[in-house]
Amino acid sequence: MTFRIDRPLIHLVYIVPIVVGACVWYGNRPLTHGPGAVAPRAPVQRPAEGAATFEYRNCAVTPLARFGGTARVLSRKNYSFGRAAKLCPVDVALGWGPMSDERVLDKMSICQFDRCYMWSIKELAMSRVEIEQNSANMHMIPATPEIKKLLKILKEGNLVEFEGYLVEVAAPDGWRWRSSLSRSDTGSGACEVVWVEELKVL
Repeated sequence: MTFRIDRPLIHLVYIVPIVVGACVWYGNRPLTHGPGAVAPRAPVQRPAEGAATFEYRNCAVTPLARFGGTARVLSRKNYSFGRAAKLCPVDVALGWGPMSDERVLDKMSICQFDRCYMWSIKELAMSRVEIEQNSANMHMIPATPEIKKLLKILKEGNLVEFEGYLVEVAAPDGWRWRSSLSRSDTGSGACEVVWVEELKVL
């Protein structure tokens, strides 16, 4: 038995994957804003006055500080496995001040791995301390299903406005996950654990 395939069909076999790939790339391409800091101010941390511990996914969540602001998405990483992923399915590396300026970011490579945020730079446009003080990897715990969906589709270059709390999460078996309360620390424990109550893409 033999089969005959018309030439137009053969062409489609090659063309369709190219078109689909182009659409995926276009939809996920980094957003650009031009030169200048698009998020000039650092997120604001305030006392968590009157905020009580509450339960979420069988863990006690204790607000440590009110936290929010406007920042540029440097990278986003979704997580599906492990205890932390049940609480926080998305990490977002955010930048502000000079770390929201494309003149700086165009010289950098940024990635996330194993709940960490890493960067390398081709040409040192500013000091290491300035980079560390104007960016952070944030473990985002969504307060609603809608916020969870939005977090999962954030793109590099998005400008976001968020509000919530820096928190400590404690499980009944003694496991704890505590947010940093400083924008200038580095290394293990330096990430922010954020209970996200409001999130907008600007």
